[in-house]
Amino acid sequence: MHSATIQLHALPGIPAVREGEDLARLIEDGLRQASLQLAPGDVLVLAQKIVSKSEGRLIDLASVKPGLAALQLAVEVQKDARVVELILSESRRVVRKRPGLLIVEHRLGYIMANAGLDQSNTGPNDGHEYALLLPRNPDASALRLREILESRHGPGLGVIINDSFGRPWRRGTVGVALGASGIPALLDLRETPDLFGRVLKTTVVGHADEIAAAASLLMGQADEGRPVVLLRGIRPECATRYAESPAAQLVRGPEEDLFR
Repeated sequence: MHSATIQLHALPGIPAVREGEDLARLIEDGLRQASLQLAPGDVLVLAQKIVSKSEGRLIDLASVKPGLAALQLAVEVQKDARVVELILSESRRVVRKRPGLLIVEHRLGYIMANAGLDQSNTGPNDGHEYALLLPRNPDASALRLREILESRHGPGLGVIINDSFGRPWRRGTVGVALGASGIPALLDLRETPDLFGRVLKTTVVGHADEIAAAASLLMGQADEGRPVVLLRGIRPECATRYAESPAAQLVRGPEEDLFR
């Protein structure tokens, strides 16, 4: 049995991000401050908020005009009708609702509260109310950033966009991968032997989600201000044994969903 060590580094000095911000440059500034250099096999995990802000997904609620469906649903769930309008605009369907809670199927397939819309640590303190939406295509966002970083620092990097999800039947939120590039989001271990030679039949590991959850330990959920984490030493055999796959593959399709 080989010993294994994973290093996690929260990059310092990442400022409040605005629309159009060069995330690669901010990451490089943080690496310099931490006296780190990127190496093959490194995975950078970014909080969804800084990606969404850089992509212009911060919405001033004063610009939102709710429709009839949003107005009616807002009364049911006791939420701001403008917020409900944004939630519906990002959703395929409403899954569950009750006062104070709105669970939807996001347009990207996630089952989540409020379509991922967030109002904490979002807009400037200018007297306006803001809401932050998820990136339009998190896998594409991760790919773009990885390509920029690899063009400057060499190949073999991974990028994950991380968000906090609640889970049915379990309390508390955990970090999950909304977007991934340069790593296998899923590790299909079926037909491989366990320690005793028994062949695994059902084991498929949410590899990108595990990395995202590990990074969340450093990122925090409140005022920590650590939105970028570098992970080093993540099972190097994964990069050669398993093909790269996007985070979209982590979403269970309706044909496999026994709870619909």
